[in-house]
Amino acid sequence: MEMSCRILVAFYSRNGSVEALALAIAAGAESEGAEVRLRRARELVGEEVIARVPGWAERIERMNASYPAPTVDDAAWADGLILGAPTRFGAPASELRAYLDSLGPLWLSNRLLDKAGAAFTSTSTPHGGTEATLLSLYPTLAHLGMVIVPNGYGAPINRTAGAPYGSSSVSYGARLAPPTDDDLEVARLQGVRVTRIARALAAAREPGS
Repeated sequence: MEMSCRILVAFYSRNGSVEALALAIAAGAESEGAEVRLRRARELVGEEVIARVPGWAERIERMNASYPAPTVDDAAWADGLILGAPTRFGAPASELRAYLDSLGPLWLSNRLLDKAGAAFTSTSTPHGGTEATLLSLYPTLAHLGMVIVPNGYGAPINRTAGAPYGSSSVSYGARLAPPTDDDLEVARLQGVRVTRIARALAAAREPGS
């Protein structure tokens, strides 16, 4: 009998690109039989800043109604943790980082040791920091004792979309272009891959395995 597997997709999305990738990742994980929690990190800026950007408040309202905020308990619950955020100056958005900074109790107790970890992102420009953002999340996963699961090049589509380090898309700035079909397929396959490895790691953690 196949073991159950629990996947947390914790992300921050402002304009919807990272959200779309998160949904594709979740679909891939669910296709492998995983129980998935989709969680969106909350804004750190004030309402006066949000009001200056057309449509931002409306997107916040929609997404926050759809996804609870991630918690420490969500991470402890999961066999695999897949983290997503838009790139900000070549690094993950601070909203996701704030959530990760709350995971100190799990670091102290080794609750995430030998669980699967992965990352995804979206940028405004083709060379806007995709790989830097993905790789900058790897040290956090390592400090938590997780097994980092890159996308690699196992599927042919990984050679034409995304990055070997994780799924990604380009929104082309003000155009707010959504992820392409190839981007979403890469993300779906990431959900599949992380779930398979997370399940194998969970089995290895079982007493007597």
